[in-house]
Amino acid sequence: MNYFELFALPTSFDLDVGELKAKYLELQRHVHPDNFANATERERLMAVQKAAQINDGFDVLKNTDSRAQHILSLNGVELAHETQTLKDPMFLMQQMELREALEDIPSAGDPESALMDFQDEVNGYIKAINRSFSQLFATGDQASFEKAGDEVRKLKFMLKLSQEAIALEDKLFDF
Repeated sequence: MNYFELFALPTSFDLDVGELKAKYLELQRHVHPDNFANATERERLMAVQKAAQINDGFDVLKNTDSRAQHILSLNGVELAHETQTLKDPMFLMQQMELREALEDIPSAGDPESALMDFQDEVNGYIKAINRSFSQLFATGDQASFEKAGDEVRKLKFMLKLSQEAIALEDKLFDF
C-alpha cells in the first residue's frame, strides 16, 4: 500500500508532519464507528480495516526512518527483514567511537554536560543523514535509491543510539 496516496500527500521524505496529522484526523473521522452504527456488518468490518490502514500509514509516515524505508520500498528497494550490514569502514569506526563515548558518559566529570554534547553530536549526524537521503531520493534513479538504503541503515543506528542516550539520561538523573 502506498501510504502517501492514502493520505493524498506527495511522495516526499521532507513531509509536513502537521499536514500529515491533519489528514490523519480527517480520514479517521470518516471511518469512525459512529458513522457506521446502522451499516451492515460488512461495511462496519471494512471501516475497521480502513481505520487500521490509516493508523499503520500514520505510524509509517510520521517517523523519518520508517518513511524513508517506505519510499525505498515503493521504489523497489526492500530493507525490511534484511540481514545486510553496512560495509562503510568510516561509518563503522564512527559507530565504535560513539558507543565508547556513550559508555564513558557516566564516569565523566560533568555527565550532564557530556550527555548534552553527545546528543548534539548524534542529532547533527541524524540531520546530515536526513539531508543526504532527501538529495538521493530527489535524483529518482535506481542507483541513488540503493545508496539511500545505506543512509537509512545509518539513520536507524543513530536513532537507536539517541534512544540509548535518553535511557542513560533517565538512569543517571532519575527522570
